[in-house]
Amino acid sequence: MVATPIGNLADITLRAVHVLGLVDAVAAEDTRVAGQLLGHLGLKKPLLALHAHNEHQASRAVLERLARGERVAVVSDAGTPAVSDPGAVLVAAAQAAGHRVMPLPGPSSALAALSAAGDVQPGGFLFVGFLPAKGGERRDALAAVLAEPRAQVLFEAPHRIGELLAALAEAAAARTITLCRELTKQFETIVTRPAGELPAWLAADANRLRGEFVVVLHALPPRAALAGELPPEALRTLRTLLRELPLKQAVALAAELSGQARNALYQRALQEKGGA
Repeated sequence: MVATPIGNLADITLRAVHVLGLVDAVAAEDTRVAGQLLGHLGLKKPLLALHAHNEHQASRAVLERLARGERVAVVSDAGTPAVSDPGAVLVAAAQAAGHRVMPLPGPSSALAALSAAGDVQPGGFLFVGFLPAKGGERRDALAAVLAEPRAQVLFEAPHRIGELLAALAEAAAARTITLCRELTKQFETIVTRPAGELPAWLAADANRLRGEFVVVLHALPPRAALAGELPPEALRTLRTLLRELPLKQAVALAAELSGQARNALYQRALQEKGGA
């Protein structure tokens, strides 16, 4: 499993170059992209198509090669295979057949974005990847993201980035976001803003809609978990909902809309009801 450049070809590791030179074949998400990379490295290898639409069939072909004692490298178009890219089906099948699977670490847009986000809150992070494309599944997934207090990493395509940022701005305007576009490429752009400011930033320049995006939703600050220290917008939302809904229902909806920790909202709701 060979990680390949996410933009700048110089991102590839020396070990990846060495292994690509040793293997008998390369299974690739897009054989054209892999062929260009191999050509840049001065290598020529048999290329096997292994993508989302043929992964089961292609995995069987790779297993046949492995059974003959061949060595096969697996690459995606960019970054680490089997992480929001094809490869996981083949890995599971190869392991079940008793073959050794070797990961070669390297470029990762998710980790690159996190390293530039400056999010220093404890508790780790969650890798979300791409949200469902549309419909109720997308709404539910976004609600789960906003209810999570830890930092999260999302991927988004250029034709949906505007809709995603608008949804985040509406639901959690004060939540800090680092937006990364075209990581390690010539027009790499990294901005950190409150969610409420990003739709206007995106609309200010049509070029900002081009390329692939990594969105880091920063962790909620520790103080947000303490009763009485909720952001003003979250507190206004909670108070409005408490006037119309039972306490638990108001807290659940306020957590979904604001992105604040449910425990903090619940404690504040008890204070609000007690003072009413």
